[in-house]
Amino acid sequence: MLVVDLGQSGSRIRHLDVTTQTMRGKLNGEGVLEAFEAIFSELPKISVDQVALSCTGFSGVVTEPEKYLQLCNRFFNAKEVAVIDDGLAGFIGALKGSNGVVLSVGGGVVSVGGREGKFAHRDGLGSTFGDEGGGFWLGKLAISKALGIRQGRGDDQEMLDYFIDECTAFDLLAVKNTAEASTLAIRTAKKVLDAADAGVSTATAIVDEGAFLLAQTVVATWYGCGGTKADSPEIVIQGGPARNTTYSTKIALEINAKLPHAVVVESSGDNLDGATWIAENMRQDAPPLLLWAAL
Repeated sequence: MLVVDLGQSGSRIRHLDVTTQTMRGKLNGEGVLEAFEAIFSELPKISVDQVALSCTGFSGVVTEPEKYLQLCNRFFNAKEVAVIDDGLAGFIGALKGSNGVVLSVGGGVVSVGGREGKFAHRDGLGSTFGDEGGGFWLGKLAISKALGIRQGRGDDQEMLDYFIDECTAFDLLAVKNTAEASTLAIRTAKKVLDAADAGVSTATAIVDEGAFLLAQTVVATWYGCGGTKADSPEIVIQGGPARNTTYSTKIALEINAKLPHAVVVESSGDNLDGATWIAENMRQDAPPLLLWAAL
């Protein structure tokens, strides 16, 4: 079996228990199929019967699995494909069936909750209208603030000094709203968190707002799968930006302000683990988060 986890800031591939990583993810404005076409063309030639795809970009609704089967058959001679929303893959990998919510924060944001077999999906709406608190959101807001300060629309000189390289990178963009600009924003996310840790006031305000918004997403997810304030769901906060201890702590505190009995736990696995388990054990469609196709 071949397992692929498509993200916005990169992708990971597992075959024969060996996991590799590529910087090629789903670009802003690119279709999921297009992204896989580009990634698969870079992989060594292999032949497998089954492919499991954990995918960003579905906004919680998987469609047209037959097209993914055709693609996987062309590249890998695959006879069967599981097309999985990355939120579900993350949920299964992280909580192994426990009641709770898995918040995955990368370039974008997706939150999936499960309670007694009922699932809920929140955010995953894309960078234009959603993904609040995620890497793109953090980086875009920081660069926007720094550019505004440079124009005299703000007075936090420390913020401008901290992000002067990003302002220069923005200046060098021939077109300011392309996939290249989105990549610049995503790559700036870690620096925003570092700036907040360093006490840069504007960056701290951005991080505080991001933590609040992400907590709101988690709470909405838990309520969406039938949970209540009185419950004690397990919460996993994972992904690149969440590796920043300050950010993950702030998110957890905001969650507990709304769900006082929620318990933040360590993830038991990742999207690749979840997609592997789903392919081996969830052999039927679970719309809208999982669809199968076979020859």
